[in-house]
Amino acid sequence: MALLLRRLRTPFLIAVTLAALATTASAQFQGGRGFRGGRGGGRGGGRNFGYRGIPANPQYDGAFMFCRVMFRNASNGDGAGWMVDYPRADENLSFRFSELTRTIVSRDALGNYNHVLLQLTDAELLGKCPFIMLTEPGGAYFDDAEAAGLRTYLQKGGFLWADDFWSDYAFDHWENEIRKALPSADYPLFDVPLDHPLFHTLYDVKAIPQIPSIGYWYNSGGRTSERGSLSATPHVRAISDRDGRILVVMTHNTDFGDAFEREGESREYFEAFAGAGYAFGVDVLIYSLTH
Repeated sequence: MALLLRRLRTPFLIAVTLAALATTASAQFQGGRGFRGGRGGGRGGGRNFGYRGIPANPQYDGAFMFCRVMFRNASNGDGAGWMVDYPRADENLSFRFSELTRTIVSRDALGNYNHVLLQLTDAELLGKCPFIMLTEPGGAYFDDAEAAGLRTYLQKGGFLWADDFWSDYAFDHWENEIRKALPSADYPLFDVPLDHPLFHTLYDVKAIPQIPSIGYWYNSGGRTSERGSLSATPHVRAISDRDGRILVVMTHNTDFGDAFEREGESREYFEAFAGAGYAFGVDVLIYSLTH
């Protein structure tokens, strides 16, 4: 365990303890955080904020906080925006991460889990986030300053998870944007094999789950591929540096964010997707903090 603690990236000075981790996913994911009933909506999250009117970020306290990237949408992109799954996915994944590990996760005075919204040009805030998440990357647009900010963040040891984009068109659009920050000549992109440590950091993830939005799952009669034959196969892809360190994880043709966000809305959906979703989500968080 001392080795794990030494491997935490020092530039972020984050207080994370990875000890006495939980044993198996199946034993832990036995119930949601209180089911509200109903089938939920389609793509979006709980609150819809633009850049204006967003809540103030909590004071940094050295503990882990879920950090979400805000971005503008491209006119030719394929995505519903940065706020999809916000804020419940951020809160629920933080809760499960605290529950299933000994990681110190930031809370407010009422015990609610703190989480952060940031822009890629906010270097000071990025420096406090060893892990950032971006949803619906198939619609993202980065200008030069945002691309430079992301590149600097990743080069200094940061880690990005881009989740929930469907079809080759959405992936190609995202690749064009991320290549503004990480050019292909220096940062290879690859499919992560299932024997990679990313899938086995705490839980043994033996297959890549295809997780649809709760609305699509119910309205389609239980199908999982949101774009039919155009998104039939889920992928976990990554971009690394020349030394092989993963900088970006991309979950394509699947929606882990809804597995986190919607756990309290439907027991059927929770039982179908939350176990696999949280097992991989916790693996990604631990991997990002220890590599």
